[in-house]
Amino acid sequence: MKKLGIFGVLVLQMAVCGCGSSPLNSSINNTATTGNWEAILTGGIQQASLLNFVTAFSVTNSGPLDITGLSFFNAGACFGTGLNTTTESGTATLSTASTGAVTGTLTMTVNSTTPSGNALTLTGNLTGTSTGSTTTIGSLSNGVVVGTWKLTGGQGDPSCVGTGSFLMCQTLGSSTTTGTGTGTTCVAP
Repeated sequence: MKKLGIFGVLVLQMAVCGCGSSPLNSSINNTATTGNWEAILTGGIQQASLLNFVTAFSVTNSGPLDITGLSFFNAGACFGTGLNTTTESGTATLSTASTGAVTGTLTMTVNSTTPSGNALTLTGNLTGTSTGSTTTIGSLSNGVVVGTWKLTGGQGDPSCVGTGSFLMCQTLGSSTTTGTGTGTTCVAP
């Protein structure tokens, strides 16, 4: 009986201590983002320098972007204007600390259908803040993505190739939310 009592105490201790559990501060909070983002690209020459755009997408925590729209500010030879001239895809990871700080990554690809064959790929690091918790989904605010872009293809115009850097700002309605990312302030132009 004494051995059974000792075994019971050990089992209880393991249950209370959480044998193999993670530290208390490693809880993952939940964050979602939806709405418009404005991308400002630098670098490239000729047609490859005309790639600034606004896009609308949503994602919760991590996974594929649900992209509902994309429009380039400048009409150029690399991407057509109007409906159904591009297809878009992407993924994001939103990791939210217990303090509400959001970090993660974002990758997005825009393929031209008119003219066909051009592809713009953006890869960057995302920062922002969230009100999310382990039991509620918070909204991302002050979202900023800083990274690099690459345009491949050269279809229709040989200047439709290039590389550079970009800054993407989360916008609310018609005004850009001010935030910071990797030492760069994101403010509406």
